[in-house]
Amino acid sequence: MVKEIDPSLNEVNFLLEALREGRRVDGREVYDMRSLEITLGTDYGHVEVQLGRTRVAANVSAEVVRPYPDKPTEGQLIFNTEISPMAAPFFEVGSRSEDEVLISRLIEKSLRRSRAIDTEGLCIVAGEKVWQIRVDLLFLDHDGNLVDCASIAAITALLHFRRPDVTVSGEEVTIHPIDQRNPVPLSIHHIPICITFAFFDKGERLVVDPNYLENQAKEGDMTITMNIHREICCLSKAGGIPLEMDQVLRCSQIAIIKVNEIDELIKKVLEEDKEKRQKSSK
Repeated sequence: MVKEIDPSLNEVNFLLEALREGRRVDGREVYDMRSLEITLGTDYGHVEVQLGRTRVAANVSAEVVRPYPDKPTEGQLIFNTEISPMAAPFFEVGSRSEDEVLISRLIEKSLRRSRAIDTEGLCIVAGEKVWQIRVDLLFLDHDGNLVDCASIAAITALLHFRRPDVTVSGEEVTIHPIDQRNPVPLSIHHIPICITFAFFDKGERLVVDPNYLENQAKEGDMTITMNIHREICCLSKAGGIPLEMDQVLRCSQIAIIKVNEIDELIKKVLEEDKEKRQKSSK
């Protein structure tokens, strides 16, 4: 495996000096996120998200399976992540890096444990047949902050996805092809979005949406997952410097603003796609 190259002392010092003057090496203000682009595929549930130069593709698929014995009336939501060697030279095919494991767990906590998706609505026949919804995340370009990019890709793909319609008659289950009957959207209660912060100068300075260099030079980081109702769905801080409570509160206030902006963009992109499909079907 190719080792990740640490930034030089000069790069770190330059970055810190810029932050002390309220600037960032890529020209952003400290609370600015990079430009966000969301591209929807022609197939339902396929989305590509670009955050600056970080790029993640998400694909949602569904199949009918037996439910778990302890949850006979609930469907299943599973996540699979894969970091392509194209994303960065230090990633290898077939080996799960520590980054990938952390990202996978955080996305799962943010979306599944926050009950964003109505899993009971995925039940076809209690104890017999349920929908299993699978979200595949492929990391294509790594320029820092894979988590936020992946969370936006995952929730947008789930919102965009449509499963085949189903008719249940007695014990007989009929799954209707998409070209014969309109597919059905998933029931989604809220839209959780991850916002990541990186800390410098013993936690006194912070930046939103750290790029690759900032990610390498940081002293600690924290990811807050929140929705537009100001509910914190998940808060992750894996090691690094300790933070004062007022710093955590400050981050949550910044996260509220960013989540509202991203939520608005996701809804706008989905609405435009809906209108486009309606026009093409006429």
